[in-house]
Amino acid sequence: MARARNKLTAKQAVTLTAPGRHSDGGSLYLVIDGQGEALRRRWLFLFQWNGKRREMGLGSAAVVSRSENKLVTPLAKAREARDEAERMIREGKDPIAARDLARDELATKPTFGSIADELIAAKESQWRNEKHRWQWRHTLEVYAATLRTRPVDEVDTAAVLEVLKPLWSEKPETASRLRGRIEAVLDAAKAQGFRSGENPATWRGHLSHLLPKRKKLYRGHHAAMPYADLPKFVAKLREREAGAALALELCILTAARSGEILGARWSEIDLKEKVWAVPADRMKAGKEHRVPLSPRAVTILEHLAEAKQGDLVFAGQKDKSPLSNMAMVMVLRRMGIKGVTVHGFRSAFRDWAGNETAFPREVAEAALAHLIGNDVERAYRRSDALEKRRALMDAWAAWCEPAAGGNVVKFKKSSGNPAA
Repeated sequence: MARARNKLTAKQAVTLTAPGRHSDGGSLYLVIDGQGEALRRRWLFLFQWNGKRREMGLGSAAVVSRSENKLVTPLAKAREARDEAERMIREGKDPIAARDLARDELATKPTFGSIADELIAAKESQWRNEKHRWQWRHTLEVYAATLRTRPVDEVDTAAVLEVLKPLWSEKPETASRLRGRIEAVLDAAKAQGFRSGENPATWRGHLSHLLPKRKKLYRGHHAAMPYADLPKFVAKLREREAGAALALELCILTAARSGEILGARWSEIDLKEKVWAVPADRMKAGKEHRVPLSPRAVTILEHLAEAKQGDLVFAGQKDKSPLSNMAMVMVLRRMGIKGVTVHGFRSAFRDWAGNETAFPREVAEAALAHLIGNDVERAYRRSDALEKRRALMDAWAAWCEPAAGGNVVKFKKSSGNPAA
């Protein structure tokens, strides 16, 4: 007569508190020991191997898991594990040894998170700004958190969709970039021999059939202040003593990008020659950009130099990192300026140069560090027209200068970090 199996009910498996072993049949036991808060409930499978009795723990009886969107009770999970162990025994395999081997193999498999971290470390030297590095880390650590602990060879289409679907409609741009980064991580794993087959994060011919087509994001012009308003704005800006205000004024006077200003270092600046040489690795075009400094720009830098404590021109509170990329934006907000972006001052400069001056288009574009013409044209145009651009930037600084007597502000002697 066959021994009874599955003797415990789901309710009993949860409510039994008497210490000891409670049989479910088929050599599966609910083991209860301890009392009160120290009460412990676990599953145990007993079997014979090579003439000796062995005990195999099957985990906690308090854990409820989820499989295929269904709750799996501790009792059901324990029975599945017991049945699998019995199958192995029938095949002549020691279930404990098999489990230990599987754990060892799992421990040696790289996870998605480890491959992602390695890829970021390998690539970040080619990224020109900290914001881009932060975006890669943030998306792969936060949005792809459920993938990080998975062995990289077990990341499949279902796992990728689980990450992307919640973002696809609400944050389409973020979701699209995240998909591309997941694809890059899985490609890196394949290149190292940790994966095989198609990449489950590929868009064309794969996820394109499973996710709705993303709406194209319209990228309009950055909201810009009319250049005619610059003198009055600069006058009000000079009423503020914070380093972020000086950073914004220098950003306007040099027509530089905010990242170039915030990452500026004293080693790049030659106050005697009145030139700021931004290295290629910090420029969008990947080419060194020399910026002629107007008299007002030199004055700002000379003031900042009086209190410099490191190589960063605009250091944050700890002096080892630059000001936040929101610093200049917050200046605009505190001044009550709406509908204007920091990047928009570059547009204001370009409009002014085109409408109010006779400087050639190429000189104005070069001042913005824009690539002009095709590769052949650029090969023959080896000069960066520094002196022509100096005349342009001096004229721009003169345009931005507040009316005489309108608002003349003298710098106060600074005893601390000028960017504080």
